[in-house]
Amino acid sequence: MTFDPSRLPDYLDAAVEAARRGAAELEGWRSRFKTREKSRADLVTDADTASQRVVKEFLLGRFPDHLFLGEEEAVGKSHEDTRPAAGGPPVWVVDPLDGTSNYVHDVPAYCVSIGLWTGGRAVVGVIHDPRMNEVFAAAAGHGAKLNGSPIRVSTVPDLAGGMLSTGFPADVAKQLRNLDAWRAMAAHAQSIRRTGSTALNMAYVAAGRFDGYWAFDNWAWDVMAGACLVTEAGGTLTATDGTPFDPFRPDLAATNGRLHAELVRVLNS
Repeated sequence: MTFDPSRLPDYLDAAVEAARRGAAELEGWRSRFKTREKSRADLVTDADTASQRVVKEFLLGRFPDHLFLGEEEAVGKSHEDTRPAAGGPPVWVVDPLDGTSNYVHDVPAYCVSIGLWTGGRAVVGVIHDPRMNEVFAAAAGHGAKLNGSPIRVSTVPDLAGGMLSTGFPADVAKQLRNLDAWRAMAAHAQSIRRTGSTALNMAYVAAGRFDGYWAFDNWAWDVMAGACLVTEAGGTLTATDGTPFDPFRPDLAATNGRLHAELVRVLNS
């Protein structure tokens, strides 16, 4: 299938509406959901599955020739298993509830994240935060917006003036690597935050609230929407070693661009 860039506004509008519907499901399930563990401390709720169902039905109803990759359908797969075939149809990459632990504990830092992948890049990104009533939206070549107003990354020039964010996996053994990175980064950055939502971390980089973000254990549905947002807001994305960004590998550095080289250097020192 040949991708038609002229349809990007239609795809973006559909993603915004799908995210709104998914967020409505999340808010409707608050206080009455059941929770189970996919693995230790890796939670899934009735709300995750309900949100993904309505998002998928809406998007594939609008675009039946597209494909869909959702977090709740990819359990047990490796990162490479989730990579779409080259030259295939556009793929909607969705996290129906990013920040599940926050949601379970009624911490208002969770969202619906919807990205569209085609031609080897993220071309649409929408992140809907229902508790803050914020919708971050971007399409390739159309810029990034927050509730309809344009956003840009910050102009902070270095780590010394930077507020950074990061994320930790549920797997305790895998957390140790990032604890070392946190320790190293803390010696250089003004401050570091851990929100519990990768998608919101990246949205905040795009909006200039955070100056950079790094993590070692993301999945495509965590970062796809945010990748489009950061790019369209003027930021920089790479792997943590500085090589080109690939949403289907687990590590990522996303920044305002100005302090990117310094952040990568510290991560690899």
